[in-house]
Amino acid sequence: MGFGSYDESEQERQQNDGGDAGDGSTVDAHENEHEGEASFEAGASTDDLVSQLQTMKDDGDDDEE
Repeated sequence: MGFGSYDESEQERQQNDGGDAGDGSTVDAHENEHEGEASFEAGASTDDLVSQLQTMKDDGDDDEE
């Protein structure tokens, strides 16, 4: 079996497994909804983080040469 044959059979299998909209296999996007709150503390100031980002960018420029 050549690579092209695999591609055709794989495509046919995906079309067959895809199912129809009327077969009752719908997805409920709200099935696992959760209400709550998330928060975090960076532990560094914005200036510190921007400075660290600039250092990382400068280090990355050295690698590209």
